[in-house]
Amino acid sequence: MSQVLELLVSGLSLGCIYALIAMGFVIVFKATNVVNFAHVSVLMLGAYLVGVWHESLGFVGAVLVAAVVCAIVAALLDVIFVRVLRRRGGGVDALAILTIGLNILLGTELARRIGTDLLPTGAPWGSDVAHVLGIAVPQTRIAAATVAIVLMAGFWAAFTYSDWGVALRSAAADREIAALMGIRLTRVAAGAWALAGALAAIGGVFFTSFPAAGVNNATNLVALTAIPAAVVGGLDSTAGAVVGGLLIGVATTFAAGYQDELAFLGRGLSEVVPYVVLLIVLLWRPSGLFGTREITRV
Repeated sequence: MSQVLELLVSGLSLGCIYALIAMGFVIVFKATNVVNFAHVSVLMLGAYLVGVWHESLGFVGAVLVAAVVCAIVAALLDVIFVRVLRRRGGGVDALAILTIGLNILLGTELARRIGTDLLPTGAPWGSDVAHVLGIAVPQTRIAAATVAIVLMAGFWAAFTYSDWGVALRSAAADREIAALMGIRLTRVAAGAWALAGALAAIGGVFFTSFPAAGVNNATNLVALTAIPAAVVGGLDSTAGAVVGGLLIGVATTFAAGYQDELAFLGRGLSEVVPYVVLLIVLLWRPSGLFGTREITRV
């Protein structure tokens, strides 16, 4: 029972990181109806910048600067590439494929710069653990869960009560009507991409901190497991991003914790489990757990 509780707490803390990353997918999708696969490489960029700058700027300073840089980079991806293709008549399928290409290009360049190095993020908690009710939990995961909860609560408040949140919800509901009501869709889209980029940077820092070894040339491949978290919950649901992230985090942690008992299924089961959960959920509910079902009249 103690092992189950330890894995559950560890899985929930990892799930908070997944939820933070998945929130970036949801924000962009709600504002622009684009599945932004480049979000994964922006995450890697944020973690890489913190790994390079934490010694000169300090951990907190490096995280803040990396979040700003990633916000600018993400907004530029929207302005330079996505917006241009949309104006030329590109549909949602073409836009999604475009973001896949951007993800490959940016991820390849970052992998080339990192090479065979392993960049620590310089998190001040290091490999320290805290004991909660007799359960050992890495302090980095506790900090990640705390930051994720605060940021997600802040986003919910802004999404619910601010003018930007109203504009974002209007654009998500009906872009044409929102434009007729005077909402600047381009400004809403750029803001959504920038916010998603900042969230990716922060999530990437905790994603590559202890118990992870650091940032390496395969970080973007590992971070792809955040995509099932967003899709499982529903790409147009912020609550779904949270639930999907927690579900994937718990499933991944339990698969890794019971790897020896499940050895007959092969090694690396924890890397496959997110996609198994994704397939099961999509076969049952194609729009995700909290996603909006499309109604087609025949």
